[in-house]
Amino acid sequence: MSKEKFTLHPISAVINFIKVLKEMIVPLIVVIAVNGFGGGGNEGWTSYIIYIIYAVLLIAMLVSGIIRWKRFRYWFEEEELRIEYGLFVKKKRYIPFERIQSLNYTEGILHQPFGLVKVKVETAGGGATKEADAELTAISKEAAEQIKKEMNLAKNRVSESEEKDLPLELEEQVVQQRKPLFQMSQKDLLILASTSGGVGVFFSGLAVFVSQFSELIPYETIYNEIIMFIRFGALLIALAVFFVLLVAWIVSVAITYINYYEFTIRVEDDEIIITRGLLEKKKITIPLSRIQGVRIMENPLRQLTGYATVIVDSAGGSMAEKDEKIRLLPLIKKDQITPILVQIFPNYEFDASFTRVPKRSRKFFYRLDFLWILPVAIAVSYFFFPFGLLSLLLLPLSFLLGAWQHKTAGYWMDEKQLVVQYRLFSRVSLWVEKKRIQAMTERTTYFQKKAAVSSIMTTIKSGVAGSTTIVPHIEKNDAEILMEWYEPTKKESINIQKEQPF
Repeated sequence: MSKEKFTLHPISAVINFIKVLKEMIVPLIVVIAVNGFGGGGNEGWTSYIIYIIYAVLLIAMLVSGIIRWKRFRYWFEEEELRIEYGLFVKKKRYIPFERIQSLNYTEGILHQPFGLVKVKVETAGGGATKEADAELTAISKEAAEQIKKEMNLAKNRVSESEEKDLPLELEEQVVQQRKPLFQMSQKDLLILASTSGGVGVFFSGLAVFVSQFSELIPYETIYNEIIMFIRFGALLIALAVFFVLLVAWIVSVAITYINYYEFTIRVEDDEIIITRGLLEKKKITIPLSRIQGVRIMENPLRQLTGYATVIVDSAGGSMAEKDEKIRLLPLIKKDQITPILVQIFPNYEFDASFTRVPKRSRKFFYRLDFLWILPVAIAVSYFFFPFGLLSLLLLPLSFLLGAWQHKTAGYWMDEKQLVVQYRLFSRVSLWVEKKRIQAMTERTTYFQKKAAVSSIMTTIKSGVAGSTTIVPHIEKNDAEILMEWYEPTKKESINIQKEQPF
């Protein structure tokens, strides 16, 4: 392998500066606001001290970004990706190519004009501390492909000469594999954006931002203004609430549309490759060997319209990932799912005939809800009579939801896989191979024992931690069959008879 040392593109200095600036922008605004934006104008030149401090901080951050860029080097040696970096203390990190699980690419707004990408190296040892991971802030696309080539050569021990002499049939096969298995249409993208539920995320982000300025917000004045506003009548309040929700919905639609623009998936070299994004183009690589389970999720609205979302549970990863469950198909017609999944996961059987939970288990799906809803509803009805009586509607709603969950719950299995279907509010169908299940536990409460039912808990790897799925309140005999199915096969002892000498 080449021992030539490579550097990042100079734009990485600007990216590092912006990254630090983003982390400091909120505290910086708070400090500026608290100090009255530099104080009054009667104090002479001393009123500009605060601005001088801000300017020095910005220059220091920019210089820090330049130094980080100048000191960063990477090269290939002894089947390893080697990196040298450090602001004040020079550090080195050696990552064996055989431990690299995936290379994820991102093209931000500053990358695209120069044909650059950010490369995130995720390794088998990546965990909560991210010690085994690396990030190349800005390199050319050719350099990124070179890293992948060096990694493949190290993993497959294929010489460059053999790679050049690939037969024509194999080259055509490679081109065939690179054709997208799925590409989201503009219609489906708009449906996804309008039904994504991103309004809650928008309000959560807004709340976090506002909390940074809690000491500066005149809550008493705002409260008095709201009281005055209420006096104008409920109509204006309803219009104001509608306007706020409408703006939040439009913002969430725009964010989802930008994030999932040109969403495409491919399967190449035993890896799932996902590309998406408008302003920031992302290329995410997921090794098939890391996929632990496949989930088909249908919320009531999408279930009614025949749409669903397909999510995969991936083992490993780092705490920096936004979610442990990756959206493989963000939105797709239900009848189009199986043909695509069969191509990606040929070992799975996606035609499941579920065994439903018995009728006597229905009470277990709403009994616990009644235990907390009933006292709360009584208290609300007493203290906010007569409008508090509306809280009693929670009881029949809880019963209907429990009956709905009971009707949905079930399981199916064959020799190699288990399929579980359940519902909290959205219907979830989980496919998992037997060899991927980390643990299976049978749980039987006192009341379940009297009804001759049990619950089965299955745990698979998902992200840094794990994900547990419950097969709820199934027949006791079925639970025992599942436990026996999961029990590792005992190896038969083989007695080798030695030949006796004549």
